[in-house]
Amino acid sequence: MTTPFPFTAVVGQDDLRLALLLNAVSPAVGGVLVRGEKGTAKSTAVRALSALLPEVAVVPGCRFSCAPSAPDPACPDGPHESGGGAARPARMVELPVGASEDRLVGALDIERALAEGVKAFEPGLLADAHRGILYVDEVNLLHDHLVDLLLDAAAMGASYVEREGVSVRHAARFLLVGTMNPEEGELRPQLLDRFGLTVEVAASREPDQRVEVVRRRLAYDDDPAGFAARWAEEEAAVRARIVAARELLPSVRLGDGALRQIAATCAAFEVDGMRADIVMARTATALAAWAGRTDVLAEDVRQAALLALPHRRRRNPFDAPGLDEDKLDETLEEFGGDDDPDTDPDGPDGPDGPDGGGGQPPADGPEGGDTGTSPEAGESRESGEPQPAGAGSGERSPVGAAEPFRTKVLSVPGIGEGAAGRRSRARTEHGRTTGARRPGGALTKLHLAATVRAAAPHQRARGRSGPGLVVRRDDLRQATREGRESNLVLFVVDASGSMAARQRMSAVKGAVVSLLLDAYQRRDKVGLVTFRGSAADVALPPTSSVDAAAARLESLPTGGRTPLAAGLLKAHDVLRVERLRDPARRALVVVVTDGRATGGPEPVALASRAARLFAADGVASVVVDCESGPVRLGLAGRLAGELGGSAVTLDELRADSIAGLVKDVQRRAA
Repeated sequence: MTTPFPFTAVVGQDDLRLALLLNAVSPAVGGVLVRGEKGTAKSTAVRALSALLPEVAVVPGCRFSCAPSAPDPACPDGPHESGGGAARPARMVELPVGASEDRLVGALDIERALAEGVKAFEPGLLADAHRGILYVDEVNLLHDHLVDLLLDAAAMGASYVEREGVSVRHAARFLLVGTMNPEEGELRPQLLDRFGLTVEVAASREPDQRVEVVRRRLAYDDDPAGFAARWAEEEAAVRARIVAARELLPSVRLGDGALRQIAATCAAFEVDGMRADIVMARTATALAAWAGRTDVLAEDVRQAALLALPHRRRRNPFDAPGLDEDKLDETLEEFGGDDDPDTDPDGPDGPDGPDGGGGQPPADGPEGGDTGTSPEAGESRESGEPQPAGAGSGERSPVGAAEPFRTKVLSVPGIGEGAAGRRSRARTEHGRTTGARRPGGALTKLHLAATVRAAAPHQRARGRSGPGLVVRRDDLRQATREGRESNLVLFVVDASGSMAARQRMSAVKGAVVSLLLDAYQRRDKVGLVTFRGSAADVALPPTSSVDAAAARLESLPTGGRTPLAAGLLKAHDVLRVERLRDPARRALVVVVTDGRATGGPEPVALASRAARLFAADGVASVVVDCESGPVRLGLAGRLAGELGGSAVTLDELRADSIAGLVKDVQRRAA
C-alpha cells in the first residue's frame, strides 16, 4: 500500500487544511467542497486527512461498520448484540466519476430473490464509507443519477436498494468531500448546498513557497516512507489535537450573541433556506473547540461565514462564488453579541495556525478567491469605428448581453445512447420503461411482467406443485428504458459587421446566454465558434463549463466581413474531433446569424457547400435568425434548409413568445 503524503507537509493552503480539520473535529459540519485550478494539492490534502482521523470501533464481521455501542437494528448483517468491538482506521472511500449505480449503492441478486426468496446483497461504496469519508474527485462531472443517490443518502443518513419490491436498507453517514476544477463546469445547486463548507484554492505566486512545494514533493517521490517518517511527530500532534477538540466539542457554548450574528449574517447575504445558519453554528462551535476554547467568539463566526456562505450565494451558474468581507464585518459589528468573553488574541486557530504547529511555513500566498481562468477571447482589441458588412475589418468593442430569458427546448431528433442528461430522447438506465429484452450481463432492471410471461408456459414441465412461480435464469428479462441524454451544443456565432449594431448584438448575446443557461440546466457540453473579418476561431473548445462559454461571449468583439463558410467549416472540424473523443454524444449545432455571407470569392456558394456537409453527416442544427428591419431577405431560412435543420427568429426562441404560441395553435388546428 502506497504511503500517503503527510497532511502536515502540505505547503500553504491554510483555508483548505482548516476546513478539512474542522470536519474531522465535527463531522456534523457537513463536508467540504474544494474548488480550484489543477495542480493545487486538492486531492493530496484530502487523501492525507484520513490518516489523521481517530480509529472507529466496529462490530466484528459487520460489512456495514455498525458501532458496538449502538448497532443499527436494521443492519442487513444483524441483529448485533451490544458490547465490545474491534477498532480499525477510519476509511476514505473514493467514488469514481464513471461508477455505476450498483457500485455506489450495492447490488441485490434479483434471481436469487425471486427463485430462492433470499436477500443476497453485495454492499457498495456507501456502505464502505459509513462512519468515514466519501471522496469524489471531479465531483462536478458526476452523472446526475449518482448525484441523486448521494443527495438521498446524505439527507437520510441511509441507503436504500430496491428492485421490484425487494429492498435492503443500511446506515450511510459519511463525511462528503469533493474536489473540482470550475473550468470544467459547475455543480447542481442541490448538491452544492449539501457541502457544509467550501474553499477556493490557487497556486501560490510566491517563488519561495513554490520552491518549497517542489522540494517536498521530490523528496516524497524519492522515498515516501522516509519522508512520512520525518513528519510523523507533526502528524501525531495534529491527530492528538483532533481527539482533544472532539472531546471538548460538547462543552462549547454558543451564546445568544453569536447566534444573532449568525442569523443576521445569513439574512444580510440573502442565502436560501436555513441550512446555512445551521452549518455556520456548527462550524463556529468546531472552530472554538479546535482553538481549545469553550466559548464561541466573533472571530469564529466570521471565519465560519467565510467557509460556509460563498457557495450558497450563487443565483445562476454564471455568478462567481464569493463574499464581500467589508459587508460581513459591518454586519458582525452591528449585531455584535454582549455575552461574548474577551477576544482571544491568538484568533480561532490558536497561536500555531490550523496545523497545530506542524512545521508549516507561513502562508504568504494570495487569499482564496475565484480561480477560474479569465477569458482569452477579446483580450487584445483593436480600436476603430465599425464599418458596414463587407467593408474592411473594422471592430467594435464588446457590448453586454441583454437580459436572459427562458428558451424553447431545442433537441436532437431520434433516439441516442449518450450520457444521461435532460435534452434529447435516449435509451438509458433510468426513465420510463418501453419494453423488455434478455439481459446481456448482470440483471440490473427487472421487467417483472415480461419475466412472468416468459416463465409461465414452463411451470408444468418444471414440476411446479405450489403457489410459487418456478423461475430460471433464462426467464429473466431486462427492462429497456427511455430517458433523456445530454448533448454537445456547439454555438456558431456571427460576429461580423452586419451584426455589429449595439442594440442588435446585445439582443443576440442575450439569446445565446439564454441558450447557455438552458444547456447548463440540461447538463450539456458546450462549445463556441465565432467568425468575423476573414476567419473563424474556436473561442471555446467543447467543455462542461457553461460559465466559461458565457465569459468568452461577453468579451466577444464584432466587426468586419462575414466569413460564414469559414465558421461552418471550423464547426464541422470541431465536431469531427469531438466525435472521436466521445462517439456516443450527439451534437446540436446552433448557428446564430442573419445569413449574410461576404468576403472571398463566391462567399454564398462556399457557405452553401459548407452547410451541406452537416446535412450529409446527419448533424442536427438550428439557425437563430438575427435579421431585423422591415425588409428581410430570408437568408437564414435558406441556410437552415441547406443545413438540414430549422430556423427560429429571436422572438420565436422565447418559450413564452406570442409568435410561438400562435404557431403552436395553428399547428394543432391543422
